[in-house]
Amino acid sequence: MSVLFSVLALGCALLVHQAASDDKAVSYSGYQVWTITTRSNEESQLVLNLRQLYGLDVWQWQEFQSADAPTDLLVPPQLIKELKLKLNEANISYVVKIEDLQSDINDENPKANSSSFDTKAAHKMDWISYHRLDDIYGYLNYLAATYPNLVELINIGTSYENRSLYLVRISNATAPDSQPAVWIDGGFHAREWISPALATYIIKQIVEEPANAKLLNNIDWYIMPVANPDGYEYSHVRSRLWRKTRSLTTSARCLGVDPNRNFDFKWGGSGSSSNPCSQVFKGSKAFSEVETLAYSKFIISKSKQIKLYLTLHSYGQKLLIPWGYNREYPSNFADMLALGNCAASKFKIFKYGVGNKVDLLYRAAGNSADWAKSIGINYVYTVELPTRGFVVPASNITPIVQDFFPAIDVFATKIATLKV
Repeated sequence: MSVLFSVLALGCALLVHQAASDDKAVSYSGYQVWTITTRSNEESQLVLNLRQLYGLDVWQWQEFQSADAPTDLLVPPQLIKELKLKLNEANISYVVKIEDLQSDINDENPKANSSSFDTKAAHKMDWISYHRLDDIYGYLNYLAATYPNLVELINIGTSYENRSLYLVRISNATAPDSQPAVWIDGGFHAREWISPALATYIIKQIVEEPANAKLLNNIDWYIMPVANPDGYEYSHVRSRLWRKTRSLTTSARCLGVDPNRNFDFKWGGSGSSSNPCSQVFKGSKAFSEVETLAYSKFIISKSKQIKLYLTLHSYGQKLLIPWGYNREYPSNFADMLALGNCAASKFKIFKYGVGNKVDLLYRAAGNSADWAKSIGINYVYTVELPTRGFVVPASNITPIVQDFFPAIDVFATKIATLKV
């Protein structure tokens, strides 16, 4: 979810993130990720000015940060020498978090092209590698066919590039829409591969693990593993750091809209941009994207039933609570905070911060979680998963998803007590 804030740098930054003009994949050879730690407001302002001057892609940042809060920046090879000089002149400390981003990308998903897949298996999903959209959708189809009394595959529309927008309903209820429901999604931002991995893992645990049968008691589950399928596929085949949708904009060289700035609640406010080259481009209007419009229509149709909304992102180890458009708090903020802290207490490997989105991260008007809260969903959280960046070795998938899953039981126990 960490982004290039064009509200800070209105210039079109790092065009390597935009659509390539040929069929070659974007290379991040020589790109580095730096963690910069400042000691004063003056140093923080200097770093902000450097970001603005060079249009740097900000991977991790806190808007209302203390002076010593770290900032993660993606540094192109042509700027490394100059930025080192400027930071050294200002006596600002930094560490090189990733020496060569392309090397990390090359090593991220070693089993992706493995020929060891059992051709007799009913599906290709596992949680030791990242999977393309066809594998994920194949798994959803497999579950619907194998567990027809439990799993329903729902197509809520098609993407800009004509891909299906699939989710699953998991329920043992005899009457439709009669139980409180949980909504979970992943893959809003294309480059955040760990979020669809967690979403599909949750599906597997609920559907295929008998020990988790209690999660079906008086609860329906709606889970959409990939909310932005066009961007997700593009991040696999062309540009690993692609974030947005793939729709045309007013700029021929800058495609796509940030789907998490495209929702019709406080749309166009702080933390979004009118610049189509920005990573937080809000779109020409609220719900300009066919993906966000279809998503919103479905959730509205179930809004009286859905009591908990979880949208999965990376990175930062946080459970974020609305509002995100400004430093304000919903009327039941204390209740959401208490439930979030209870859920976070179940994590054993990773420590999550729990709190208001703006307090812990930054303003982001037009985001999906604010919109979900605005239509009356009781408990709303944005999850920032515990990774060291957007490029996460596949070997990290299992510890991350297994550590997170016990929180699902906490949320389910609460939601099962609510009435539709």
